[in-house]
Amino acid sequence: MSEDGSTLARRQLGKYLREGRQERGLTLHQAADMIQRSASTLQRIEKGTVAKLREVDLDALCEIYDFDTGHTAAMKGLAAQGNEQSWWYEYGDLMPENFDFFVGLEASAQRLTSYEPELVPGLLQTPAYASTLIRSVYPDDSAEGHTRRVQLRMRRQTRITRKTQPIALDVILRESALRGVVGGAKVMAAQLKHLADIGTRPNVSLRILPFSAGFPLGDAVGPFVILEFGTDKDGQSVEPPVVYTECFTGDLYLAKPIAVRRYHEAYECFRRSSLDAVASRALLRQIAKEYVS
Repeated sequence: MSEDGSTLARRQLGKYLREGRQERGLTLHQAADMIQRSASTLQRIEKGTVAKLREVDLDALCEIYDFDTGHTAAMKGLAAQGNEQSWWYEYGDLMPENFDFFVGLEASAQRLTSYEPELVPGLLQTPAYASTLIRSVYPDDSAEGHTRRVQLRMRRQTRITRKTQPIALDVILRESALRGVVGGAKVMAAQLKHLADIGTRPNVSLRILPFSAGFPLGDAVGPFVILEFGTDKDGQSVEPPVVYTECFTGDLYLAKPIAVRRYHEAYECFRRSSLDAVASRALLRQIAKEYVS
């Protein structure tokens, strides 16, 4: 199992357990009572957010759902994969609640489609830009803690630049993300030059939605990421895509096909109103010069 597959394995296991429960006609509360666990715990197992599933719970669930020997063995295999510690666990003490789940999904994804109206997304931030934002969120961090937070963000970016199977990244930035100053003029100039450079990579599509485009959807839209996990040898999706949205008070994961489709449609609407890749890089370099002139 690769270092970035543990979250995906937990999600697959949770999906199979949920299907087993539903086939038996059991509610969350009924199945949870049968293994002497809370309904919320079982729901977290089914969503794949339990980092280490107890073997006794898995054995009991497989028995209740009447899984045969082969099916049970497959579930145990997924559980073992899901229990493996991935690289981001060394930063677990620094992550906000449930953010390790997003990092796991991000590390498992084959394609990320992202819209950001205000800030450069973490996967494209320079160390100085990231450091400024992190310092604002965690002003009381020790020097060591601050450095580790920046390292975590930079470590996530290696999936874009690695030589073997880099992640496909489609990003639209509203022009406000280029104009909002983070860390001063020099930091912004370096950040925008970095965006222009990384936008030349074959696995990265970076476009700017200019102010002149107005609001293509007729409403303000917050930041979102669509995570897609690739297909198997038969062309079937390994896992259903997920939309991740974040706001000041919390995060939301959307997996229903109609919700995912609406976000894809929103992204396509923004893309049609955005500058093309060449014009986007030109604007990035132009604004970068303005910051240092």
